[in-house]
Order: sequence, then structure tokens, then C-alpha cells
Amino acid sequence: MITTSRPGSSGLDEHSLRTAFGTCPSGVVAVCGLAADGPVGMAVSTFVPVSMTPPLAAICVQRTSRTWAVLRTLPALGISVLADGHEHAARALAAKDGDRFAGLATDTTADGAVHVLGGPTRFVCSLEAETEAGDHLIATLRVHTARAEPAIDPLVFHRSGFARVSRQREGYGR
Repeated sequence: MITTSRPGSSGLDEHSLRTAFGTCPSGVVAVCGLAADGPVGMAVSTFVPVSMTPPLAAICVQRTSRTWAVLRTLPALGISVLADGHEHAARALAAKDGDRFAGLATDTTADGAVHVLGGPTRFVCSLEAETEAGDHLIATLRVHTARAEPAIDPLVFHRSGFARVSRQREGYGR
């Protein structure tokens, strides 16, 4: 069992908090766009549908991210929900150095949104707003288009590693 400090106290241990947050499974998305010198992208494990009207979603990114500093200036962002089996893509897009797109199958829309192929969902978005939240930014994205392939299972990040979705398909989506 992991314990943390009482509300309002300052004794919260970062390791314990990271472990506690790690028990919450999350999907993994690629956030990519086309800059002047080629594709730019990153992996994000905090993607949240926000609103149907207007169509909004949000991601959380580290305030110090050099990649986000570039992506936030682009007119179109491709959000690709990564599929079970896209562990390589998630690791490549999370790397600090090297060619993040080496070996990745991608496509680019006319407006410069870059998508990783083979995932269950693709969105074309633009940055709507940013909100500071501690050491992260919450980036609210305007969703312009969405394409879903519900039969494809997503990649899940859980307990600092990748996991499979285990679900009964009966009754789902009926």
C-alpha cells in the first residue's frame, strides 16, 4: 500500500504520487505536425475528450517540452490514438534524441497534420487555448475532423509500461 500526505500538507513524495498516478490506465496518442524542416511529433499519455459542442479535446504536456514549443505554432495537428502493437511508435515519439519518425508509417493531410497509421482514431486539430497547470500545460484542441476504426484496440499505458485492453466485446457499441 502506498500512502501520501494529508490534504493541505507539503509532505507529498513524488515517487509515491507517480506510483499512484500510474495505477490509472491511459491511452497513448501521437501529436504530430509538419514544420518547415519536416515532421515533428511527440507521444502523450494524457488525452481527454472535452466537449461535443464545440468539438474540443485536451492534452497535457510538460511546460519544458521543446517539441511542444514547435507543435503549438503549427496550424494543424494530427492526433493519432496509437494501437496495441504501436509500442515502438510510442517509444520513438517519446525519445529525447534521434529521428522520431524512423520506421513509422505516417500520412500528412493537406493542412499539415501528420498521423501515425494503423491506430483506432485520427483527429485533425488546432490549438484553441493553453492553461498552466503546475509543471505541465493543458492544451485545449479544436477538433476539425475525426476518423475512427473501433475494431482496432488502443495502446494502453499502465504502471509505467504498456498493457493490452482486455474486454468482452458483447454488447459494446450496441
